[in-house]
Amino acid sequence: MTHRYNHAAELEMIDAALYYEAKRPGLGLDFADEVAAGIATILEAPQRWTEVEPGLRRYQIRRFPYGLFYRILGDEVEIVAVADLRRRPGYWRHRLRE
Repeated sequence: MTHRYNHAAELEMIDAALYYEAKRPGLGLDFADEVAAGIATILEAPQRWTEVEPGLRRYQIRRFPYGLFYRILGDEVEIVAVADLRRRPGYWRHRLRE
C-alpha cells in the first residue's frame, strides 16, 4: 500500500513543521518524524484506526496535538488533512469532494 497527500494537507504538514522549528530548533524535524511514523503505522493496517465518518479515519500523532485524517482509495491511502486538533473542527471537510 502507498500513500499520498492532498495538496492542502501537505502544506499543513510543512507549515506546522516550520512553526515548531521556529519555537525550538529541531522540534520541526521531530514533528515531521512523528507524521512520517504515523503514516507508516497507518499503512501497516489502515482499517485499524477510528472511523470518524464513513470512509474517513483519524490517526492521532504522538507528542503533538495533530491528527492525520485519511481515506483509503483502493491500494492507496490519501492523507486529507494534517489537522491541529485544537483548531476549528472539520475545517478541511470540503477536501473530501476534491
